Amino acid sequence: MNAHPPPPREVSIPVGRVTLPGTLTLPVSPRGIVLFAHGSGSSRHSPRNRFVADVLVDAGVATLLFDLLTPAEDRRRETRFDIPLLTTRLTGATAWLATEPALAALPVGYFGASTGAAAALDAAAIAGSGVRAVVSRGGRPDLAGSDALARVTAPTLLLVGGNDDQVIELNRAAKAFMRCECELAIVPGATHLFEEPGTLEAVAVAARDWFVRQFARADSG
Repeated sequence: MNAHPPPPREVSIPVGRVTLPGTLTLPVSPRGIVLFAHGSGSSRHSPRNRFVADVLVDAGVATLLFDLLTPAEDRRRETRFDIPLLTTRLTGATAWLATEPALAALPVGYFGASTGAAAALDAAAIAGSGVRAVVSRGGRPDLAGSDALARVTAPTLLLVGGNDDQVIELNRAAKAFMRCECELAIVPGATHLFEEPGTLEAVAVAARDWFVRQFARADSG
């Protein structure tokens, strides 16, 4: 664990005609960087994603939490569920990394929650994306569509609450289409938002271990 966590830095990410605000945290000698794709109605300030991000940073992984939608877009429910738009924003933010000298060479991972998980998998399915790992928390990977799921090559971890019965089934159905290394891990006693004691910690530890392992494989490859 880092004795002195690095300070976060506010960044502006140009994607098409919009500029999206983000929070970048860059440890010394980072193992890789994880971009967070939040779910509908959430933002880069999501306390759950920020908790996971802090655990990743402590393990030496850089994190980028950013808003996928502008404030006006976020007020429209249909935009929140526009998976192609969310995917475009995520791929745009990934492209932005290549313009930053301190970030360009880092292995990239995606952490997606709810609808953000579908965007993460859609983005990872794009040929040449270079994404090394994906983690979904209480996600809707089924919204990515069967064709995209079959094209994902990045090792993927699907984390679902044990009491979130419908989402468990949706994740199982999505996993059946995936041809990459893919694990479905069920967190006992957790509901959709992982509000129960210890459940979000379990998510953070599982995500940390997944990203650290996959980034190490990327470095050795």
